[in-house]
Amino acid sequence: MKQISFRLRPGQLLKEEIERIARERRIGAGVLLSLVGGVRTAVLRMAGATPDAQIVRTIAGPLEIVSGTGTIAADGCHIHVSLSDKDGAVIGGHLKDGCVVDTTAEVVFGIFDDVVYRRIHDEATGFPEFHVTS
Repeated sequence: MKQISFRLRPGQLLKEEIERIARERRIGAGVLLSLVGGVRTAVLRMAGATPDAQIVRTIAGPLEIVSGTGTIAADGCHIHVSLSDKDGAVIGGHLKDGCVVDTTAEVVFGIFDDVVYRRIHDEATGFPEFHVTS
């Protein structure tokens, strides 16, 4: 396994930059090993989503990124985050476009050379879903 580590700066878009790096580095299969930092705005899709009924919340920060996990590939990323506010209340969900980095975001990917991740439309869920090839 190899790694890619990078820092995002204030004002950058969290998900969009992660996906840009995945495309530029032509990542076939990776995992988000670590994501820490903060966002000034968060955009999350909440649990229970279907293609026709999605609850997307925009949350004003500042918010600390207390955890992040997901699969990373040039073909698409699937990331979930947990965020805490100034009182320590935590909210989490599926990371959507539009999350603006506050002070910093430190990102570490683990990269696998023996498989490729793809997002393929699944008739049962209606979403592009995780598919692994070797």
